[in-house]
Amino acid sequence: QVQLVESGGGWVQAGGSLRLSCSAPSDIFIGVMGWYRQAPGKERELVARVLRDGTTDYADSVKGRFTIARDHAKNTLDLQMNSLKPGDTAMYLCHAGVPTGSKRGFYWGQGTQVTVSS
Repeated sequence: QVQLVESGGGWVQAGGSLRLSCSAPSDIFIGVMGWYRQAPGKERELVARVLRDGTTDYADSVKGRFTIARDHAKNTLDLQMNSLKPGDTAMYLCHAGVPTGSKRGFYWGQGTQVTVSS
């Protein structure tokens, strides 16, 4: 198993900012790392992700407001969220894919709640 440890999140008024962080064991080779979110009654959706080669993907709803950053050496992942909207309210989960080795697979963190009030 690969444990993903998340921090950040919380409550903020619309227009505010929050920063989420995720860390994985530094001795694991990780391919993709990303953030997903799930609001009550809705399906889990990709927020943003970073591939091993540095390519980034963002959901259209967060482009221009969120920035994802990854430290490959430390296996950490940050998500800077600006201009937050009530629609961003959700549980945010860190995700990582290990492509090879005995720990090959996809892993999820426990999640951190983000609540944006209007």
